[in-house]
Amino acid sequence: MTSHGASEPGPAGGTGRPSGNGSDDGPASGALTWALAEAALSAVEAVGGYAGGVYLRSGTPGLLRLAVLVGLPGPLFRPWWRMHANRPFPIAEVHRSGQSVHLADVEEAMRRFPQLVASLPFPFASLYAPVVAGRERFGVLVALRPPTPGVPVEARDRNRMTRDALRLGGTLAELARQGTEVEWPGDPVCVQLPTASGPPVRFGSFSWDLDTGTVTLDDGLLAILGTEIGSPCSIEGLTSLLDPEDGYALWAAARQATGADGRPPVRRIRLKGPDGGLHLLEVSARARRTAQGTGSEGGGRLEGTLVDLGTGLVGSDATDRLPRAILAVDRLGRVTYVNERTERLLGLPRTALAGRTLWEALPWFGHPFHEEQLRAALLSGEPVHFLAHPKRGRWLSVSLHPGRDGLTMVLVPEEDLAPPVAPASPGERSADDVPSPSEQRTDHVLSAPDDRAAALYRPVALAIALSEAVTARQVSAVVTEELLPAFGGRQLAIYLLSDRRLYLAWETGFPPGFLEPFDGVALDARVPGVETLTTGRPLFFESMEQLGRAYPDLPLDAHSGARAFLPLIASGRPVGSCILGFESPRGFSPEERTVLTALAGLIAQALERAQRYDTESAVARGLQDALLPHRLPVRDGVDTVGRYLPGTQGMDVGGDWYDVIETGQGRLALVIGDVQGHGVAAAATMGQLRSAVRAFALGGHRPQDVMRGTNRLLIDLDPGQFASCCYVLLDPETGDARAVRAGHPQPLLRRPDGTTEQIDLAGGMVLGVDARASYPLTRLRLAPGAVLALFTDGLVEQPGKDIDEGIERLSSAFAATGTLALTETADRLIREARAATSRPDDIALLLAARWGESG
Repeated sequence: MTSHGASEPGPAGGTGRPSGNGSDDGPASGALTWALAEAALSAVEAVGGYAGGVYLRSGTPGLLRLAVLVGLPGPLFRPWWRMHANRPFPIAEVHRSGQSVHLADVEEAMRRFPQLVASLPFPFASLYAPVVAGRERFGVLVALRPPTPGVPVEARDRNRMTRDALRLGGTLAELARQGTEVEWPGDPVCVQLPTASGPPVRFGSFSWDLDTGTVTLDDGLLAILGTEIGSPCSIEGLTSLLDPEDGYALWAAARQATGADGRPPVRRIRLKGPDGGLHLLEVSARARRTAQGTGSEGGGRLEGTLVDLGTGLVGSDATDRLPRAILAVDRLGRVTYVNERTERLLGLPRTALAGRTLWEALPWFGHPFHEEQLRAALLSGEPVHFLAHPKRGRWLSVSLHPGRDGLTMVLVPEEDLAPPVAPASPGERSADDVPSPSEQRTDHVLSAPDDRAAALYRPVALAIALSEAVTARQVSAVVTEELLPAFGGRQLAIYLLSDRRLYLAWETGFPPGFLEPFDGVALDARVPGVETLTTGRPLFFESMEQLGRAYPDLPLDAHSGARAFLPLIASGRPVGSCILGFESPRGFSPEERTVLTALAGLIAQALERAQRYDTESAVARGLQDALLPHRLPVRDGVDTVGRYLPGTQGMDVGGDWYDVIETGQGRLALVIGDVQGHGVAAAATMGQLRSAVRAFALGGHRPQDVMRGTNRLLIDLDPGQFASCCYVLLDPETGDARAVRAGHPQPLLRRPDGTTEQIDLAGGMVLGVDARASYPLTRLRLAPGAVLALFTDGLVEQPGKDIDEGIERLSSAFAATGTLALTETADRLIREARAATSRPDDIALLLAARWGESG
């Protein structure tokens, strides 16, 4: 197909207007954009969806970027523009595995991908297919549609997604062969989903010659578009009247109409005329072939019609007479209709609202809470009601009614609200009830904690905090700080499974000693904390009376309140159970139940990770304790002292070590080193290096040979790690020393007069990188009374500060130790590091002091 306008589109990552010159083989960004937009539109329509897109690989290894977003406003979904391939989300799994994922409803999504439901806690179905060509992986094709609870995605729709993804993969492979770089570097292109077709009323028409890019307009169309454009004109002239999103949809219609399958779609696109009014451009997609020359098939021609919706955004008389402010918004968030009541309520003319995005027309809609409600309406397809406070002193009841082509917004001011209906019982409220402003009025725009919106507002914060928690205690603290306030809870208990029994790992808010009888409860006990785990189903009790009726033999800690018992299951493996307590009776809306169950999956994964951490940390700590020297040699004329501190972040045991070796002929080898990384692997490598250095030293090798031999050994072992090291061979009688250094910090020397300096040792490459590396020798002398300090970088490095500052600070502290005993000097040098609450790296320190005969 030859298609004018493919050579100079807007940037690949932006929403620039299509151009009207060139050929289909234009720049990579143009051909790539059209291919992605066409595929996304086709997939969404094929499976009956209302939104979708394509994630494409980027220039960063392992990072996917959202390239095209169909049927949703891009800024509203900015947190999902980037996706790392190692994340526990369906997009990442599909790209990693090359296997499609089909999630028919929120229950299935909750079981398989709790992080997805925690970040988008709305009922919708999603289909994902890998975009591949042979063994080449380009990205993931996504379609969103209404959920079908309990009904799996049909094979027909699964096949449609696979077919469209494979077709896109073939197109991208062909673009790559032609020299196009199939990567996405920037922001996504947003594409409007075509509206449902219907019998048009045709006021004007055009004919587009796809060979020359010339468009011929009839008199009716010229009258609508005004005198600024003539006939014939270029396709650029016509598309300049379109918003960028509609321009991409027009190009998709052109490609589909003239494609090999010859499908004749009818697409409707809104066009803003020179008078500011919206008109409906209906592309009838009748592609005709014209002969060129003798008997040869010529180029294509696309015909379209234009339906005039009137001058400006004049709504129907019916909606203008309604006592409600009504706006219509398309699926990209642009205001398409405003009635008179809205103008009066907002104090803005229609021209200031029409065609602008909702958050531009109504800046207060940019509040995170309001954005979450808009996401809920667009993704769930269900009405959403909430209160907003755009101006101090006046509240609005906002109702969003979504549909396939957009949503209708109804605004009701505070004075027009009906009195609230009393709930059936304390704490219960229908999800469709709109609370009165007096119930929700605060200095903020948010509703009360027990409103269903609270369940949708903070799950992302909890998910992020859980990803940073390392130990089981940290996970429990995060749940206490994030989960309880989000849902108005006051009590929390977490039980972990071990040897078919549940043991209490964390509690807060319960009466002292109340939970002790349940510590170590067996899995055959009939208590809700056990049954929620064994059945895998969450249990919600809206009052203590309801809990007592279900479990008449269960002791209760209060007469009033509500309880939620959540199973902690990670990837099908039982981890434990979680109990949430509330002081007053309350209902649990469907949204809250969904989010709480999904968050329980996140908590379970975090706890399972923490248990692995605790196990590995214990092994690493035991390994390192066994490998570090328990005592240092005692020699006349020389004192040595060593200190080690583990880090406080992540796997706290690292690969730092020190050693003092009696090498024979009265000499001592002072050694310090630092293996890259933390955990069992680093500790194991440290043990191997310490043994190697000790073996070479005891063999009488020269310092440079000790370092070369250790380097070659590390390369032969190939643990995937490197290490730094400093080796000093000291003669205690004369003070003569020979030193070598492999990428390690320079040692410090405190002279007998108390001055301190950094010793300039010649250095070589870190160990484990280059088998041919050499390590030059430096000679120095320790006078009687001098103290040598060897240390690892954890002692002098601080986040956000230059390492030279840390060395200067250590040097000053070293000089200030004066005549302190060597053990006190070592304690003084690490005192600041020991007191730090955050220590990202472990620390090793070795001091060696040479004394005179009277010392």
